[in-house]
Amino acid sequence: MKFGWIDLRGVPSGQRDAVIEAALHVKLEGVVAEDEAQLATLPPTVRRVVLPPAGGPPAAPAGSTPESTAQTEKGAHDLWLTRLESSDDLDRLRLTSAGTGHEPASFVEVVDDPTLKLACASAIELSHTVVQFRDPTKIPLEIVIAAADKTPGQLVCWAGDLEEAGIILDVLEKGSEGVLFAPQDANEVFAFAELLRTQTPKLELTTLTVESIEHNGLGDRVCVDTASHFAKDEGILVGSYAHGFVLCVSETHPLPYMPTRPFRVNAGALHSYTVGLDNRTNYLSELKAGSPILAVGADGRTRRVVVGRIKLESRPMLTIRAVAEDGTEVSLTVQDDWHVRVLGPGATVLNVTELKAGDQLLGHVSTEKRHVGWPVKEYCVEK
Repeated sequence: MKFGWIDLRGVPSGQRDAVIEAALHVKLEGVVAEDEAQLATLPPTVRRVVLPPAGGPPAAPAGSTPESTAQTEKGAHDLWLTRLESSDDLDRLRLTSAGTGHEPASFVEVVDDPTLKLACASAIELSHTVVQFRDPTKIPLEIVIAAADKTPGQLVCWAGDLEEAGIILDVLEKGSEGVLFAPQDANEVFAFAELLRTQTPKLELTTLTVESIEHNGLGDRVCVDTASHFAKDEGILVGSYAHGFVLCVSETHPLPYMPTRPFRVNAGALHSYTVGLDNRTNYLSELKAGSPILAVGADGRTRRVVVGRIKLESRPMLTIRAVAEDGTEVSLTVQDDWHVRVLGPGATVLNVTELKAGDQLLGHVSTEKRHVGWPVKEYCVEK
C-alpha cells in the first residue's frame, strides 16, 4: 500500500486540528508543516516532517536529530526537507548531512528541465524526495519514477486535490511511493485514506464441472470493452447467479478470420452479474463507460480496470450449467458462438460451443446473497 502525508501548509487554520485528528485516526504515515512547533504534540506513531518556507533555513539545524530535538520547546521533527533549486544545493546537502546522524531529504519544485534532472538525482540518492510539479502534465513524474525505480529512497509527490492524488498513484502503473496532500477539511482526509487503501484482493477460484449445455435462441449479449490490455490468462467473472461465476477470458487469443481484441471480454447476457470492486456485483446492463470492474487472472489475482464502452447486440445464446466442488450450482448464459471462450484449470482456453458435460471450468463461488449488488445475509434462492 502507498503511504500518505498530510500537508498542513495548505489547510485552513480553522480546520487544522480536525485534519490532524482525522489523519491520526486513519493512521496516515506523516504530517508536514513549515513550523516545527505545529508537530510538537504529535505522537511518535506519525512521521513529523518539516518543510521550511522558501528562504528559510537550508537544512536541519547542525547536529540535530529526532532524538535531540524531541523534548525541546521548539517541537520535534523526524525528517527535515531541504529545498533544492540547483545541483549546488544537493552538493551542500551532502556536506551538511555528513556525520550529523539525520537523514538527508529534499523538496524539489520541478519547473524546467534542470529542476527535473535535479529531482531525479535527489530521488536516486536521498532517503526521501518530495516533488511538486508546476505543470499539470504527468510526464515529468513518469521520468522521476523511472529514474528512482529500484532505488532505496522514497519518492513523494505533492497533490493539489483528490483527483490528482488518484492519478499520481497510477502513473506508470506503480506511482510514487507516497503522496503529500493538503486537505481542506477532515472529510477529505478520510477520502484520501480510502484512496490510498483501495486495492483489489486475491480471489479464491474453484473448479466447476459442466453438467449441461442448452441452446436458447435469440437474446441480448454484452461485450465489455475496457481501457486495459488483458493478459492471456485474464478475464472477468460472470454468472447468472450472484453466488457463482465463471471466468470468461478476453479476446486476447488469436482467432481465425478476425483480429484479436485484447481489451474485450464477450461476457454474457445482459442480465448477468459481474464482480466489481469492494466485493460488489453489477449487472452487465448497468455497466457503462467509466465503470470500474475487476480483471481476474487464472491464479486468482485481481486488478481494477475501467470500462471504455459496452457493446450490446442481439445474438443466439447458450446456457452453461455447472456445479462447484462443494455442490454449489452455477449458471452462465453467453453468446452461442465458437469464438466466445472461458478458462479452465491451468488457464486452459475453452470455446463455449465445444463444451460438454464433465468438462472443467474455473469459477468463483460466494457464500453471500446480494441486494443491489452488496453482499447480505438473507434467504435467497436463484435457479
